[in-house]
Amino acid sequence: MTFKERISKFFTPIDMRQGKEWKVLLRFSLPIIVSYLLQQVYTISDAAICGQTLSADEVAGVNDVSSIIFVFLQFAFGCTAGFTVIISDRVGNADADGIRRSFAAQIILCAIITVLLTAVSMLCLKPMLSWINVKPSNAAVYDAAYSYCLVIFTGIFAQMFYNFICSVLRSIGDSVTPLVFLFASTVINIGLDLLFIVTFGWGVKGAAAATVIAQALSTVACFIYTFAKFKNLRLRRADFKAGLGEYLAHVKQGVPLGLQFSVLAIGLIVLQGEVVRFDLTPDGAMVEGNPAQNGYGAACKLGNFLMSPMNAFGTALVSFNAQNLGAREYGRIRRGTLQATLMMSVFYVVLAGSGLLLTINGAYLRLFLSADKITERSLTFGNCYLYVALSLYFILGVLFVWRSAAQGIEKPQFTLLAGTAELVARILVCFLLPTAVNGGEINSEASLSSYIALCFADPAAWLASVLALTYPFVKYICLERYKIKADA
Repeated sequence: MTFKERISKFFTPIDMRQGKEWKVLLRFSLPIIVSYLLQQVYTISDAAICGQTLSADEVAGVNDVSSIIFVFLQFAFGCTAGFTVIISDRVGNADADGIRRSFAAQIILCAIITVLLTAVSMLCLKPMLSWINVKPSNAAVYDAAYSYCLVIFTGIFAQMFYNFICSVLRSIGDSVTPLVFLFASTVINIGLDLLFIVTFGWGVKGAAAATVIAQALSTVACFIYTFAKFKNLRLRRADFKAGLGEYLAHVKQGVPLGLQFSVLAIGLIVLQGEVVRFDLTPDGAMVEGNPAQNGYGAACKLGNFLMSPMNAFGTALVSFNAQNLGAREYGRIRRGTLQATLMMSVFYVVLAGSGLLLTINGAYLRLFLSADKITERSLTFGNCYLYVALSLYFILGVLFVWRSAAQGIEKPQFTLLAGTAELVARILVCFLLPTAVNGGEINSEASLSSYIALCFADPAAWLASVLALTYPFVKYICLERYKIKADA
């Protein structure tokens, strides 16, 4: 085989209807895992450069708004991930015309969602900052948070369409191409970060602008490649004339998953707001150095990086199940999901172990914060969160697999139910447990035990979500009860 043939084979979409289930899943998921890790490098590069060059207040502002940004960008991601269940099903069923109609419908729906998300995010920005206790009275933190969000929200279109085109490529079995373009985009992002922040001195606005520009360039390049490479995705005028039923089918799959991710983000906003309280004195002033916000923020960035391989593996399972649903290969769906659940135990050991090693002497803090921002208290806040979360990561791994399995067999209502359970559990822990442990109001004088209690909000949310997914996992995956309806 020539070098050209090897390269061509590397970029050839994978047929997930054939081969050993675990091998197909692993081969398909590896480029997605690397892509998700590179996506985290976007966040990490911003955080690292900001953490080394900006003030503690500015870094706290950027850290504080991650959950707010998560609400809107994850809704976009959830919608695109849900939409592509339709196209994966049609790939499995070898429906060429249906694939193009789905692609065209998704373009229109993504454009509509982009306009709505941009408008809503701009209108809700100031109220949402208030929800997480970031207020104009603490001007430096507030200005940084507001400026960063404003630029990111202006560029929602780039994130929306990048997620969309990558999801489409993965739905047809190509998980390598998105990785290549993301790698190029990551390099551009880091270069622009250094140019805008270090050279031009644009601060947090520069960090946000670098992310948006790099994402937009990657999106355009990926669309050009897709139309050039895949003839079955070259659209015709007739493909845009699908009936209302075509759009409703996509909305039915995409919006529940988008809402599920946004519901998740609302819970994270509540959690972030409670963390900020540990930096507020009894009279409402911000503690110098913002140790809780910076320590927790750095820990969350490490946690997000470590969970991304598990999340990516779950994403691969969506396409695997959807393609096999279209081909009516129900046994492959059951075996693949069960094998994926077992494989998650390996992910857990490797990822949780790596994270715990990085807590030694606060090694991860040196990446996200300059030396003057690393204090004993910021180390304590960061490490306590990681000790609790990482030790219970196996619950999160099961959640990613079971949620993706339900989505892949077109049961989006259960993903929304799981997200609601996650929200309720996280809010209950945030509002009740720290105060109960502290025996009073939470502020900078609260006990460390009350903060540790707050750290259990995430694992409690994961567990509630898994419990909500147990019914569909047993009924529709283990017992294959969905196949009768699918064949009818």
